[in-house]
Amino acid sequence: MFDELDGPKAAPDHHRVLFENDEVRVLETTIRAGDRTPLHTHLAPTVMYVVSGSHFIRRDEHGTTMLDTRAIPDFVLPRVLYGQPIPPHTLENTGEDDLVVIGVELKHPSTPTPTV
Repeated sequence: MFDELDGPKAAPDHHRVLFENDEVRVLETTIRAGDRTPLHTHLAPTVMYVVSGSHFIRRDEHGTTMLDTRAIPDFVLPRVLYGQPIPPHTLENTGEDDLVVIGVELKHPSTPTPTV
């Protein structure tokens, strides 16, 4: 599931493993105001709890902007959110506060049961 661009490997100054077992991995991600992460991935679906932060820019491996929250009128970073796997990207904290997120990565996400 994890590769050489895995967040804690590729961006260890920004990602710290708080807990890990066979089912989940809990990461603390901290991106200081004005800082940018190196290129990295998050290949597991993740439930995220935002401790602090506001605006950011996510860019793909070619430097193309994937998301710039400053361009969204009235953007408010949700306190809790769910995210699908994210391919190689960088994240730049353009806000005034440190961006701090606790993420619970699901190593074996359930497959939806088909309905009849």
